[in-house]
Amino acid sequence: MAGNKIVVYKGPGKVAVETHDYPKLEVPADVASAMGMNRRADHGVILKVISTNICGSDQHMVRGRTTAPVGQTLGHEITGEIIEKGSDVQFLNTGDLCTVPFNIACGRCRNCKERQTGICLNVNPARAGSAYGYVDMGGWAGGQAEYVMVPFADFNLLPFPDRDQAMEKIRDLTMLSDIFPTGYHGAYSAGVTTGSTVYVAGAGPVGLAAAYSSFLLGAAVVIVGDLNEDRLAQARHFGCETVNVGSDTPVEEQIAEILGTPEVDCAVDAVGFEATGHGPDGGEAPATVLNSTMSVTRAGGALGIPGLYVTGDPGASDPDAQQGTLKINFGQGWAKSHRFTTGQSPVMKYHRGLMMSILHDKAHIADAVNAAVMPLDDVSRGYQEFDRGAAKKYVLDPHGELAHA
Repeated sequence: MAGNKIVVYKGPGKVAVETHDYPKLEVPADVASAMGMNRRADHGVILKVISTNICGSDQHMVRGRTTAPVGQTLGHEITGEIIEKGSDVQFLNTGDLCTVPFNIACGRCRNCKERQTGICLNVNPARAGSAYGYVDMGGWAGGQAEYVMVPFADFNLLPFPDRDQAMEKIRDLTMLSDIFPTGYHGAYSAGVTTGSTVYVAGAGPVGLAAAYSSFLLGAAVVIVGDLNEDRLAQARHFGCETVNVGSDTPVEEQIAEILGTPEVDCAVDAVGFEATGHGPDGGEAPATVLNSTMSVTRAGGALGIPGLYVTGDPGASDPDAQQGTLKINFGQGWAKSHRFTTGQSPVMKYHRGLMMSILHDKAHIADAVNAAVMPLDDVSRGYQEFDRGAAKKYVLDPHGELAHA
C-alpha cells in the first residue's frame, strides 16, 4: 500500500488530511518500551475504515483546549473491514465488518477482566486507559483515516453477524464505537429505569444518545437542557422535553413547569469541562453542569457523568481549571446522598446489546443524533460546522462506501 490518508490536528481551529505511512502490525514504540511489550502485534489487524465519526472529544483538542500537540492524529470512532490479520488472531477473519470500541484494551489485565475496559492497565504508559488518536492516550494512531491498526483484535473487535444487513444499517451501527454506548452508560449509571424522570445536560451527540438511551431503559420523562435551540429541537424530535439553560428562568423552575417538581430522579452530564454558566449572562464556568445536575437531582438519586473532564486545559478561565481543579459544590451532593459515575464508557459492557437493538429495529440512533455523512476530504468543514453548534453527528466516509449504503 502506498500510504494512508489520516486527519491531523494542525493548531487551534485547524485540521488537515495528510498522507502518512500505511499502518503496520506494531504497537507504538513508547507503549512497547514502557509496558515491556513486544512491538510486533501478531494479535492485531489492519482495518479498512468504512466509517469514522467526529466526536465532541476530538473538538476539545481541535479548539486547543487540551495539551494535544500539533501533528496529533485524530479519530477514535471507527467501523471497519478486516483486510489483514496477525498470526495470533484466531476468531476473526479477513472480510469481517466490525465495530471498534474507542477504548483500547488488552483483555488480560485486572481491569479488563473486571469489564472496566476504559481503564486498561497495559496500553498506555501515562495513565490507565487508552484510545485511538487522542492526547495522552498512548500514542495510538487515529481512526479518521483510510486504514487503522487495531491491537488485541480478538478481544477488542465486535464483528457484525451479516455484512449486507450491517451495511443497510451502517449509519446506526457506526455509533456503536462511542456515542451510543457512552450515552447509554451515562443513563445506565445514573440509574435510569422504568418510570424514571431524567435530566440530560447537553444536547450534543452524546447528550442526545443519553436521552435516547433513557427511553430505551424505560424513562417516563426525559428533559434535555442546552443553550442551542437547534439542538434542543433535535431532542424534541424523538420525544424529549427541553429547557434552555440560557433563559432568565432557572433550570429548576423550568423543570418544575414540566414535572410539577423542580427535581428529577437522575441526571446525566453530557457537557464536560467546556461548560457555560446558566442564564443570559453566563460565561465559561467549567463546574456549572456538575453543580446544576446535583441541584436538580432528588436526594438519593444518581449522576452519570460521561462528559469529558481533563487534567490539562490551557484555555481554561482560571489557573485551577487549567489543571482540572473545579469549584464543585460537593457538599450539596453529599447532603443529598448522590451517587456519581465518571470516566470513559466501558464500551464492551454495552455494545453487543445495543448492536442487537439496532439490527432488530428497536433502536434508531442515527436518526436521534441526526447523522450526516461526508467524505474524509471534507473533514475540515465538518469540524467547523460542529464547532458552530450544528445539530448533527458528522460521519466520515473514507472510501465512499456509505454513499451507496
